[in-house]
Amino acid sequence: MKTILLFLAILMAGLHSNAQHTPFAEGVKKNALPVVYLPENVSVQFISPEPIQYVDISAKTVIGDLPLKNVLRIRLKDSVSSADVIVTIAGEKFIAQYHVIRADSITARDSRTEIAIDPVDTRPLDISGIGFSQNQLKQMAMNLFCKRSGKAIEKTKAFGLKACLYHVYTAGDYIFIDLGYRNKTNLAYNIEDFRFHIDDKKITRATNVQSVELHPEFVLFKNPLFQKTYRNIIVLKRLTFPGNKILHIELSEKQFSGRVITLNITYQDVLDADIIPQ
Repeated sequence: MKTILLFLAILMAGLHSNAQHTPFAEGVKKNALPVVYLPENVSVQFISPEPIQYVDISAKTVIGDLPLKNVLRIRLKDSVSSADVIVTIAGEKFIAQYHVIRADSITARDSRTEIAIDPVDTRPLDISGIGFSQNQLKQMAMNLFCKRSGKAIEKTKAFGLKACLYHVYTAGDYIFIDLGYRNKTNLAYNIEDFRFHIDDKKITRATNVQSVELHPEFVLFKNPLFQKTYRNIIVLKRLTFPGNKILHIELSEKQFSGRVITLNITYQDVLDADIIPQ
């Protein structure tokens, strides 16, 4: 009997020792997260520096939505007496977490209704293939726009319009195209769309034409109308195409039977692109 009791005592001691040495997962502790007090009948807005890609609210006592691509709005669910949740917000390049607690009569006085996501409260996300964030693309495009356009490396004319390719730049997996247009007519040009597609240089048979349309990753300016001059920076994913193909940039007008002007970019123009230093 004494032997059995001794064995049980040793077994319990071993289990207790193992429990004490159980390793915890690496990461951020809940008590280290920034605290957000959420009052009743009040919404709290999280303002993100870049478009929000993912949101998780750990319990149904708090509900949220995305009224804008970089704004998360949360509030208490109706008739909730208490709330203690973790809100996770992931952007293109960061992840942030907040400890959200239902405010009482004291904490409600100091609660914040608008919270800018501070870089101090975020951790970087290293996701292969994401590339640059929209904010980074905007900053690089604006820096290029602030440079002098210089002499055009490709140009074309049609319907009183002149289109110019001023520069081609590369950075990471992206191509930055510096375009300019001059309207020599007295009729303002109301932009309907930019289209980018790769076609054969020489079209022999219409049935054999293969056209690949590309979609911009970022466009610096969205202004739809220009009177005399227009310049923009368009960002495409880095692309390769053979020498017998050509990249067409087509600008079309909104009006019925509107003016369309197409600028051609050769693969050599892409190969000669300047590299944007990182």
